[in-house]
Amino acid sequence: MAEGRRGLGRGLSALMEETDVAADGLSPTAVAAAVAAVADAGGSRDIPIELISRNPDQPRKVFGEAELEELAASIRTRGIIQPLLLRPAPGAPGQFQIVAGERRWRAAQRAGLRTVPAVVREFDDGEVLELAIIENVQRADLNAIEEAQGYRALQDRFGRTQEAVAEVVGKSRSHVANALRLLALPDEVQAHVLEGRLSAGHARAIAAAPDPSDLARQVIGRGLNVRDTEALARKGSVKPPRAGGRGGSVSRFKDADTRVLEEDLEALVGLKVQVLDRGGAGEVRIAYETLEQLDELCRRLTRS
Repeated sequence: MAEGRRGLGRGLSALMEETDVAADGLSPTAVAAAVAAVADAGGSRDIPIELISRNPDQPRKVFGEAELEELAASIRTRGIIQPLLLRPAPGAPGQFQIVAGERRWRAAQRAGLRTVPAVVREFDDGEVLELAIIENVQRADLNAIEEAQGYRALQDRFGRTQEAVAEVVGKSRSHVANALRLLALPDEVQAHVLEGRLSAGHARAIAAAPDPSDLARQVIGRGLNVRDTEALARKGSVKPPRAGGRGGSVSRFKDADTRVLEEDLEALVGLKVQVLDRGGAGEVRIAYETLEQLDELCRRLTRS
């Protein structure tokens, strides 16, 4: 893989070194090519379906009935075009665990297949989780909670920082941080997102509300869109007087994207940053405590 391009995580980058990955992340085509490159390196063979089990750490938990039936119908007609990627099942000799392709495996069972084409490779637990997240996230197969749970698993089980997780999946750190914030929502609200009653945009807006569960019920009951949800979450927030007598008032309500932007700017300049928005216009405030901090800020802002 060329220097400077995003990797696919420790170990996977070496396995996929012949695959071209764009610097701004992995497109769905690139991900499919990467998985295929790993598979093709070993050659596929037919594996009995009953010897294959799902990966319990697979980030995707929800598989739509309609899409499974559609894929099963395609498999009955054309078979499985892309082999599954498997590894020997830990602690179960002669058995195999899915690394990539669980949806195909489920649909193949519905289609009545007894065997499926697959490639078997050795992967450790970290590589399996990374590849599963990459494949699902970049193909937009995960809902927001499943995506966040996958990122959290990479952090908790394998000691990855948010920056490292973002590098692995080809996303920005802000995207990863926003996703992880959804895991602080009450279980009831997370269930609504998992089952498709709320979108990620709804969830981010609800996260800023004093009572997320109650707001979620209102949003679902009234069929509100994301903008209406954000407006409802702002209701009752206290607004301070106008700064300097100019412009509109600044709400203390800040959405998740604004908070992450502040954190990114703080990391960049090394000082406390506030983003004050007044309906699309506003100001950025940087606080310093000493003249040395001000000098350093000026140096950072003026360097080429």
